Amino acid sequence: MITSGLLYVDKPAGMTSHDVVSVVRRAARSKRVGHAGTLDPFATGLLVLAVNAATRLLPYVVGEPKVYDAVFRFGFETNTDDRTGVVTREANPPAEEVLANPHAPQLRDAIAALTGQLEQVPPAFSAKHVNGERAYAMARRGEVVDLPPVTVHVMHWEWLASTPDSLAVRITCGGGTYIRALARDFGRALGSAAHCESLRRIASGAAHVADAELLERLEPGSILDGRVLLRSPLSALGAIAHEPLDDAGIAALRFGRRIAATTAGARGALLWHDAVVAIAERASGDWWQPRVVMLGHEAGV
Repeated sequence: MITSGLLYVDKPAGMTSHDVVSVVRRAARSKRVGHAGTLDPFATGLLVLAVNAATRLLPYVVGEPKVYDAVFRFGFETNTDDRTGVVTREANPPAEEVLANPHAPQLRDAIAALTGQLEQVPPAFSAKHVNGERAYAMARRGEVVDLPPVTVHVMHWEWLASTPDSLAVRITCGGGTYIRALARDFGRALGSAAHCESLRRIASGAAHVADAELLERLEPGSILDGRVLLRSPLSALGAIAHEPLDDAGIAALRFGRRIAATTAGARGALLWHDAVVAIAERASGDWWQPRVVMLGHEAGV
């Protein structure tokens, strides 16, 4: 049985990403569980996790673009930029006809100002480091946290729905983008104040929440005994060459030798019966030089 691979989990609200990792560790009877990006505790949706030997592939997992469904609530900002914080500033919501019309000039101008390469100031309650300490730890003590802006990429906004004081949107963006900070800045761009009331990650690269497991299915041992199946990492590795290996290729891999390349590309996934057993880079000539090797029972070899 294959006990190494990826697992998509639909995280419920109120749990940290580390809480979910702990559940998966019990389901896999293994401490070797890692994730390809966290979610805030108040957020829900897709978490991409790797189990056992597949954790070595996490640096190669393509996690962009990321897609989020969010509800921005107007009327006040909070110190966390989401609904869990305390109110720091109040302002009247935008006119109802502005929020209700995706073609309203004010709405289009605000979206345009927050699309593309942006210099975004992260929320004070974030995991950014300040002098070796997490910003959220300083903010919880009541200290003033002055975070420098970071460059993020927001690719697309989609209007979903509205109420007199809220707007539901779908945002496609690059990694490192804080949707909470977008809510704050969007409210200001409309001459109001806003925070992120709800947040749900829909997709991360090729992974989609529609394919995710619900947390209640991850009972202790359920991955180990096959009640919950792991996914091949192959689809999450993006545009990478696929190099099937024969018995001679597997033998060469076991001894750390170069592998003859029959496919084009600068980087390749070496496969044994569709299982990823190594990540390799193109060496001089038509050869693959293995960089990450995963052989053994966990990988099915």
